Amino acid sequence: MTPAVEHRAELLAGAAVLAVAAGFLIWGFGESFARESGYEIRASFPDVDGVAVGTEVRLAGVRVGRVSDVQLNPQTYMADARLTIPNGIALPSDSAALIQTDGLLGGAYIQIQPGGSPENLAPGDEIEDVQGAVSLLSLMMKFVDSQAQDEGDQR
Repeated sequence: MTPAVEHRAELLAGAAVLAVAAGFLIWGFGESFARESGYEIRASFPDVDGVAVGTEVRLAGVRVGRVSDVQLNPQTYMADARLTIPNGIALPSDSAALIQTDGLLGGAYIQIQPGGSPENLAPGDEIEDVQGAVSLLSLMMKFVDSQAQDEGDQR
């Protein structure tokens, strides 16, 4: 083969590899590349361990949205999260937001528990009733401390 034909074949093979790689990236991350449409609501948590931009927001265990932003509020020292909810889902104004985990080693997500208020949250409103992330390590340490204290009381 001549050098020009060989160079062209290498160029086409490289382009095909890049196209396949780009296809896999779009397929794998396509959901996170797409901008969520809907309205944003806010929630301020004391601890958002495991929650970041793109974390799922679930209602009755079904993914209904994503976290669009998480920032520290320097006045309250709380983590302010912005949640994007689809326009077709109206949340009562007394709904609660809880940070949950998918099992022992699973990732975190925000669970919305709808309230019973006849009024709904409007875009930009804040969910007042929140529960931050519960650290499994701190729970285990409390259990160990309580067991050690019980043994000390028995002596």
